[in-house]
Amino acid sequence: MKKMELLAPAGDLEKLMIAVDYGADAVYFGGDSFSLRAGADNFTLEDMAKGIEYAHHSNVRCYLAVNIFPHNEDIEPLTEYLKKVKPLGLDGLIVSDPGVISMAKEIMPDIELHLSTQANMTNYKTAEFWHRQGIRRLVLARELSLPEIAEIRAKMPIEMELEAFGHGAMCMSYSGRCLLSNFMVGRDANRGNCAHPCRYKYALVEEKRPGEYLPIEEDSRGTYILNANDLCMIEYIPQMAEAGISSLKIEGRMKSIFYVAVVVGAYRKAIDAYYADPVHYEFQPEWMNELQKASHRSFTTGFYFHQPSSEGQNLETSNYARDYTFTGIVKTYDETSGIALVEQRNKMRLGETIEIFGPGRESFEQVLSQMTDVEGNLLLAAPHPQQMLLIKMDRLVQPNDMLRKRKE
Repeated sequence: MKKMELLAPAGDLEKLMIAVDYGADAVYFGGDSFSLRAGADNFTLEDMAKGIEYAHHSNVRCYLAVNIFPHNEDIEPLTEYLKKVKPLGLDGLIVSDPGVISMAKEIMPDIELHLSTQANMTNYKTAEFWHRQGIRRLVLARELSLPEIAEIRAKMPIEMELEAFGHGAMCMSYSGRCLLSNFMVGRDANRGNCAHPCRYKYALVEEKRPGEYLPIEEDSRGTYILNANDLCMIEYIPQMAEAGISSLKIEGRMKSIFYVAVVVGAYRKAIDAYYADPVHYEFQPEWMNELQKASHRSFTTGFYFHQPSSEGQNLETSNYARDYTFTGIVKTYDETSGIALVEQRNKMRLGETIEIFGPGRESFEQVLSQMTDVEGNLLLAAPHPQQMLLIKMDRLVQPNDMLRKRKE
């Protein structure tokens, strides 16, 4: 049984490196144009080259999203862009538009093409069509159930891979094809500039009573009628593997490095445990506990087991649960002294209990008992963003280990 790929988001070069270090098998990212996350920092050509080199050093694959639905004015710039990324050594392009597919095949004939979820791939006849067009991987529509995915897998040639979302934010519109953002704020979601109006709070206004807001629910505050919960499939790795999914995708190119580290690390442990012994595999609750330490909404399994009911939505708030604060990242560590050089990300104070975690290892807690600046001056608190600190560690740590603390 071929091992399911763990595919992680990389919103910028730092996030790519963290995804690689915390166990991703592959990363996906966008350039500074032509992907559906214009709000992410994204990659210049120079950063893309650095990121690909860093990932390939660890045998991690790199996929570039070029999945907008282009207008006429986009064609010539996109043509030039594909010519510029051609020599960088990408492992695949994520595409959704037939015109872009034809351009990619002409300019980069040897590149592996992955059909974006935006292309709305929901049945095996459509899968057959895309296979004939030279598509190597189908990023499945999020509206598919596991039995539907298994049927598509059974009717596809073995070389066709199936990728499916396993974790992250859910789009309320069908396969992400949303026009709300265009209509409400003039930002085109299908060209990478979504304003996320599905997270807004709504109330009902009757035509002849302007300004009189009527609750849609029995609640005068209104309701988040379009607000989907976050997808989470970490408890169902066996079912995803048995359905024939080749790649489990984590959503989140606009999320923090802390989010990437926590989520990739948890899914890495679950996937590895399953493939080490599928017959005796047991889900470990600490993997779910770990996921809940990153910012998240309530979790749902989406369409995988049934049509989503009210449990798939949160009608009360679109806010994230944030029970832990990311406080720092280890840059270097001196084993002789036990001192780590830490880049601060949020305020820390002496006497606080902090938790340190890293890729492939168990986390541990300690009291923050010794902290100085790089000149050796004792500090009671570290309030300055990205201040460099020297912190005494109770156990061995490594570069890119992270520090967090429970919110008070």
